[in-house]
This record gives sequence, structure tokens and C-alpha cells, in this order.
Amino acid sequence: MGQEAWHMIGRTPGYIVAVRPLRQGAITDFDITQRMIRLLLERAGVSRFNRPRVLICVPSAITEVERRAVEEAARRAGAAAAYLIEQPMAAAIGAGLPIHEPLGNMVVDVGGGTTETAVISLGGIVALQAIRVGSFDIDASIQSYVRREYGIAIGERTAEEIKMAIGSAYPVNDAVKAEVRGRDLMTGLPKTVILSPEEVRFAIEDQVGAIVDSVVECLGQAPPELAQDLITQGIHLSGGGGLLQGLGRRLEEETALPVNLVHAPLECVVLGAGKCLDSFDSLKVMFMGAER
Repeated sequence: MGQEAWHMIGRTPGYIVAVRPLRQGAITDFDITQRMIRLLLERAGVSRFNRPRVLICVPSAITEVERRAVEEAARRAGAAAAYLIEQPMAAAIGAGLPIHEPLGNMVVDVGGGTTETAVISLGGIVALQAIRVGSFDIDASIQSYVRREYGIAIGERTAEEIKMAIGSAYPVNDAVKAEVRGRDLMTGLPKTVILSPEEVRFAIEDQVGAIVDSVVECLGQAPPELAQDLITQGIHLSGGGGLLQGLGRRLEEETALPVNLVHAPLECVVLGAGKCLDSFDSLKVMFMGAER
């Protein structure tokens, strides 16, 4: 599971299959999701006899059917009760923002399958924009670009490594180029090509553009009084996708607001969920659904 399984993608023999049971923030394989949650509970020291209450962070764009599927998977995996919290809210709590004050806090959470932008005030979401575009879509666009332009097939892991090495949403350091190794589609033989940051930026422009547009749309929904706060507070960027080079700069240019990358962007959402569990009764009002 997790990092161990990620290293196996594209390298497994026929009898081992590496599966991603969640795509675009929704469950694509119920049984494997249930087994994954059970494994997480076992690692946390939960046995059959001490059924815990479980809090799960979910995308705001989740439908009622998807929400029930998540709750059901958690219960079948051994949870006594399953509660859900929206990712931008958990990210804001994890980042230590003053969400209970009458003050506009804007969070942009760029996850693997979804990007969510929320303006939070007085412990609730005032404006929200969620799209099913995230880091995995950026990786896929790099894969299809290399296949289209160079006739080379590369794996998900290679695409992610390219993104982390030279990927950017705004011109930053364009002197560095990356050597990409893959399989030539014509001959089937291994082949190496050199990829430039400009090419990667062009390849991921649609996804980055969609993320930026969703942030601008969310700003358009915010009440004028809160929009005033955002000029001083700025935008808080979280999630693994927030680490894409130049994304903060691009958002600053498009929104004319300061952008701050939160501390521990990768862990921000789960740290927020942990804080919710620590103050369960006082923060319970923020959960999307409790046991019915």
C-alpha cells in the first residue's frame, strides 16, 4: 500500500496487479478500498474488538452516492461510525488558519484527483469551487505529450519524476533539461530523449489553466466583505499539486492576491483531520455526514 505499491507500478509480473482504488476523488473499486481501509486500521492498532470512530477527508465535489460508498467501505472495514469532512476545510484546520473568526480564509487544495478552492469564514464554507483535475491528470498529460511528440511510451512514475524535476506552471528555471527514457512505439526498443521545461509547461497547460480558472471562479463567488480580507490574508496553497514549481506565482499573477504555500502541504489535510479528532465534539458540526 502507498509508497510500497507506488514503486511496483509498471514493474510487476502478471500475477501481481497494482491498483489505484480511488480516482478523481471517487471510489473505483469498492472491495479494494475496503481492504485498504482495513489495512490502515490494522496499522493503527485496531482489532476486531475495538471498533473506532473514523474520520475521512473527501472532495467537496463528491456526490451523495459516492459519499455513501465511502461511509459503507469504512464501516465494512471495521469502523463503528464513519464521519466525513471536506478536504479544503481539513486543509484550513491543518494549516492553523483562524477559521472560526469572521475573517475570509481562502484555501486551494490541489490533490491527486481533484482541486478544491474554498473561502472559509466563521467555521463554514462561504464559497466553493471543486473540479476533478489534479496531479494525476498532470502526470497523464505528460505521458500523452511524450507519446505524441516523440513516439515513446513512458510509465506513470516516469511522468511524475519529469513533473517534479522540470515541470512548472510559470517560467522559472528553464536552463535545466531532463533525460527521459522509455519504449519506442515503432521499434519496441528502449530510447532516450531530452525534454525541456517549456515542453512540459505546454503539455500541462490545460490542467494548470483549469486549476487557475477554478480559483478565479471561487473568488468571484466570495462576498465583497470577505474579498477585502483576502487582499491582506492572501491564498493558502496546499496539497501535493501545490508543490508544482511556479503554481503560486501563476496564481498571484492571475488573481492579483498574495499566495502562501502552507507548512507541510502534503500532510496538511490529514493533520487537519487529526486536529478534528482531538477536538471531536467542538468541531463535529463541520462534518459532512455522521452515522445515520
